[in-house]
Amino acid sequence: MLETTEKIWHNGRLIAWDEAKIHVLSHVISYGSSVFEGVRCYETKQGPAIFRGREHMRRLVDSAKIYRMEIPYSVDELTHALTEVVGANKVTPCYIRPIVLRGYGDVGVLPKNNPIETYIACYPWGRYLGQEAIEDGVDVCVSSWTRIAPNTLPALSKAGANYMNSQLIRMEAAVNGYTEGIALDDNGYISEGSGENIFVIRDGRILTPPLGASVLPGITRDSIIKLAAQLGIPVIETIIPREMLYVADEVFFTGTAAEVTPIRSVDRIPVGGGHRGPITEKIQRRFFEVVQGNAADEFGWLTPVGGVRESETVSV
Repeated sequence: MLETTEKIWHNGRLIAWDEAKIHVLSHVISYGSSVFEGVRCYETKQGPAIFRGREHMRRLVDSAKIYRMEIPYSVDELTHALTEVVGANKVTPCYIRPIVLRGYGDVGVLPKNNPIETYIACYPWGRYLGQEAIEDGVDVCVSSWTRIAPNTLPALSKAGANYMNSQLIRMEAAVNGYTEGIALDDNGYISEGSGENIFVIRDGRILTPPLGASVLPGITRDSIIKLAAQLGIPVIETIIPREMLYVADEVFFTGTAAEVTPIRSVDRIPVGGGHRGPITEKIQRRFFEVVQGNAADEFGWLTPVGGVRESETVSV
């Protein structure tokens, strides 16, 4: 269950958690007209730090632009707002949820008179797929639901409406006893999980679907590609057939929520030895070294949270 905090950033000012309400006839309720982000703030030796906050805010602005939603704040202003809301709530590590939505106004599909509302909340949140998943891996299935097709809903936008597709994938997996589902694109090639990008390892090389396979341009996905290059592990963006999941040496998910999560079986077929493989572990270790401040921040990915002293934070 969601654990509440004190303050939420709304249209440039901090308000009480319980004041962050919208009308039931807001445009977003009927038509799913929202874009959002998920950002993690980690506790490091140097204090709380937001992982790739600016990149997340740039994607938020891009997502809104695709849907003709004009956010009245710059990427820099939104990035500062991330630090403001974390600093105000003094909770770390935490998950940050920025959301931009069309509010109360017209009730028709055309949102010409609906205001754009911007909210940023933060709250404690642990491992998305379970604490044990980081080491042990998860069991997944190939979903019967196809990922949204090009020219239907834009996969490059992290839009609320897109996640109706994700909900179907995740619910089907759960009902059938799996932790997560993997969707194929409209051509039958691997796309992504309900909320994660996917990487497949075979013979020492990492394969990942291209953006044209209806995948979200994940911030963690991009981070893993860069870290793998540092480690000398080749990464190839290419279409991947479904059966490659069954013969892969290793498979793992990435995402802000999932971080780097190994996949131990697909459709009850063990991946490799049925446990986290050596390349996944190597990349996972490097990722956590960086985000937790135990390695040099060579890419400038960590934004310190000013105004939050270690003695004031609530560790979770």
